[in-house]
Amino acid sequence: MESFLYLVVALIARIHSYIMTINDQSSYGFTDKHLHFIVIGILGIVLVFIVHPIFKWLSDTGHIMVVSFFYVFTVIIVITFAIEIGQRITGTGNMEFADIAYGILGFLAMFAVFAVIRGIYLLIRKHLSK
Repeated sequence: MESFLYLVVALIARIHSYIMTINDQSSYGFTDKHLHFIVIGILGIVLVFIVHPIFKWLSDTGHIMVVSFFYVFTVIIVITFAIEIGQRITGTGNMEFADIAYGILGFLAMFAVFAVIRGIYLLIRKHLSK
């Protein structure tokens, strides 16, 4: 997990450098904040156009739990990163990728247990209704 996160960070750094190079070579003169506004805005809208149809389809086919899982998983990732960054800034702990990975794995493990229990419940309910 740690190597994957480093890979993602390196990829983002390369994209950032590429965009900054294009900006510096052009006459636009955008600041870093302008570029964040533009790039993240475009990325967000592109993701909406990708995610919305998928989530709508999942909802229409009765898979709303999958939508809930993806939402909560995303929030958990943001929270674990925020906790680690907060520890770094405040000095209340060590900022480690392993902590992020273990936090995410904790959620995945607990969700797996929940999914199994829910599956058993739904299976029993289905058989009792026949």
